[in-house]
Amino acid sequence: MRVEEDFDVKNLTSFKTGGKIKKVYFPSNLDDFVEITNTESDFQVFGNLSNTLVSSDGYDGVVVLTTQMTDFSVEGTRVKTDCGLKGPKLSQVVAEDGLSGMEFMVAFPGTVGGEVFMNAGAHGQTISDIFVSATCWSRSRGGFTLTKEEMEFSYRTSICQRENYVVLAAEFELTPALQEEIKAKMQENLNFRHAKQPSLALPNCGSVFRNPEGDSAGRLLEAAGAKQFKIGGARVWENHANFIVNDRAGTSADILELMYNMYKVVKEKFNIELKPEVRFLGGNNEKEVELCSQLKII
Repeated sequence: MRVEEDFDVKNLTSFKTGGKIKKVYFPSNLDDFVEITNTESDFQVFGNLSNTLVSSDGYDGVVVLTTQMTDFSVEGTRVKTDCGLKGPKLSQVVAEDGLSGMEFMVAFPGTVGGEVFMNAGAHGQTISDIFVSATCWSRSRGGFTLTKEEMEFSYRTSICQRENYVVLAAEFELTPALQEEIKAKMQENLNFRHAKQPSLALPNCGSVFRNPEGDSAGRLLEAAGAKQFKIGGARVWENHANFIVNDRAGTSADILELMYNMYKVVKEKFNIELKPEVRFLGGNNEKEVELCSQLKII
């Protein structure tokens, strides 16, 4: 198992921010993960950091990145996969087998574990629609399995977020369909992403805030004038107010301050408190910690 100390994480993150992490493990399978739990008493687990803002001041702790945990199998309409497999890869594999239900994942840069963790969804499809069960881990419970009912899925969340459970593997039930129809839907989803969201060449973490019930975070932010906002090297994307892009000179503090300004202007104008989709890893910068507290970022 690969282990790195004083690991410079910046180039792995979607926002292209981040300092050095004290120690990083890259497990390849469940046995590796169990070994980590027996060795380390305290650690944070992430996928490929596509939805995480990492502090430019680094993190003085232990992090587990699951991107090497990529084993999967397809048996009939049932798909089993480890958490570190990227959603686009899995959606393309099952499409070749004529299985529908994962078309929305082709446009997401994240891993399966992260998508289950947050009940990812788009274009009328969500993880919860196809989910059967997950292998999870927590410090208090060790390893355990959760069924769909036990996951308590709702919009962009699950019990895993609320209880800080780690998703290690998941099982899905898909639906047979014509390969041509599946691939056409995937291409439609990709076209939508390219037209409506910033290119990954512009460092970003996707949607910054969840949509409040019955409304759109992007609409609220634009109506509140957030498209004009800029802090340091971070700015609100000119084509959609619910995206922040980093012109590669931006720090994590710039992005958090920008997020807070976006949150504050919507609260002042509409009395609506937007909830961030972005997670945060840091703790060495007092200002960042305070901003995370104000934004209620996990």
